[in-house]
Order: sequence, then C-alpha cells, then structure tokens
Amino acid sequence: MTVTAAITTTAATATALDALYVYGITPAGVRTPRAQGVNGAPVRLLTESGLCAAVSAAPVRLLPRRRDLSAHQAVLDELAAQGPVLPMRFAVLSPEAGVLRSELRSDAAHWTKQLDRVRGCVEMNVKGAVVPGYFAELVRRDENLRALARRTRRRPDYEANVRLGEALARSVRREARHAAQEVLTHLAPLAVRTVQGPVDDEQVLSTSFLVRSADEPRFRQALDDRAREVGDRLALSVTGPLPCYSFVDPRPAPAGR
Repeated sequence: MTVTAAITTTAATATALDALYVYGITPAGVRTPRAQGVNGAPVRLLTESGLCAAVSAAPVRLLPRRRDLSAHQAVLDELAAQGPVLPMRFAVLSPEAGVLRSELRSDAAHWTKQLDRVRGCVEMNVKGAVVPGYFAELVRRDENLRALARRTRRRPDYEANVRLGEALARSVRREARHAAQEVLTHLAPLAVRTVQGPVDDEQVLSTSFLVRSADEPRFRQALDDRAREVGDRLALSVTGPLPCYSFVDPRPAPAGR
C-alpha cells in the first residue's frame, strides 16, 4: 500500500543508510515507545506540524520474520495506549527524515483529520467461513435438491454423484453468503465505518469494523448472538481489538492528477 509519496512499502533491500522504517503517525506529544523496533533498533519520534511519526533505522534486509512482526506490533500497541494512531503496515519505509518531515508538514490537515476519525476507536476484523456439512436442512427445504437426491439414489453413478455434490456445494455457499449478509446487517450499525476485505467461495465474509472502544463489549455480544443464529451455515471468527490499519486513507492526489 502506498500511503504517501514519501512513505512506501517494500520488502526488498533498503540500501540508503538514512532510510527510516515507519510504524505510525500520532498527534504530537506522545511518549517515545520503550519497545525495541524492527531488527532491534531503538524507536524515535519525528515531530512536525503537530504530528509525530514513530520511526527507527531501516534494516539492510527487511523480511517478515516473526520477531520483527511482533516488534512492529509492540511499538504500535504502546502508541495506541496513549491515544489515536494511524498504523502503517509492516515494511513501510521513508527515504530519509527530511522527506518524511516534509510529508507530515504538507499533509498535516489530512493526517490530523484521520486521527480525529479514529480517536477512541479500535478495529475489529470479522471473518466468516462456509460450514460444509449444512446438507440435510438444505435438502429438506429445497424441492429441486430433493428431486436430484432421489434420482441419484435410484440411479447412482459417478456423474449423478458429481451433479448432486456440485448442487449441494452451490447451495451451501449461497446459504453462507445469506448468513454473512445477516451478520453485516446486525453489526454495521454498531460501527463508525466498515471496510470490506477479499472473499472467496470458502471465506464469504471478511469485514473490518471501526468500533468505538466503549462499544467493543456491545459489538462482541452482538457478534456472539449472530454466531449462535448462523452457526450451522457460517463459522464466524473475530480478531481485535487492533490498531486501525484498514482505516488509514491514502494521501489525496494533488489537484489535476
């Protein structure tokens, strides 16, 4: 994800000695995180125009090792404990401090507005996977499936079994998608914003919710209620509270682009 012209993601070699690894952006005045950064580097704060960028020296090679992923998260956790933070995803770099300061200065209004939007909020990511065994109820309710099942029992062969299996799989996915929509209908009003993630035939729900911290217990209770209602069709899981990764909007392009 390209967040600004000066802050770009890369997992390749960082060759410039003054390149910076960027963790996130906060309002000015936060305490410097005590946690070690990526590759064990000390974290420092660059302050400009009422904003802070938490950074450390970029490693020569940047790989998604578990210890570095954990270090990235630990820095963000310390920042989030102090107030709003716009988290960068793992492996976001800036060429050097002067470029990053200039970026903070020129886009201060943009970042400040985003910080206000996530203030007092957390991200909750909800996923829903198809429950494959939801067959008996489908056959009971669907006359076409019942007829196909009867024909397959009368004349069992490979092609008939394949047709029945494919018809059941389509119906199971359809029911799971309907259940996913039910979940979204109940949870969306409890969130400030939502962002849809990628889905496929097996994972039919992937949505991030920007939830006020005070509303997190209510959100979890609503999710538990939905899980009981749709559990025969859709297996729900939730990850959070998270820093608000999905709600960092890219820098707007200059006029005329």
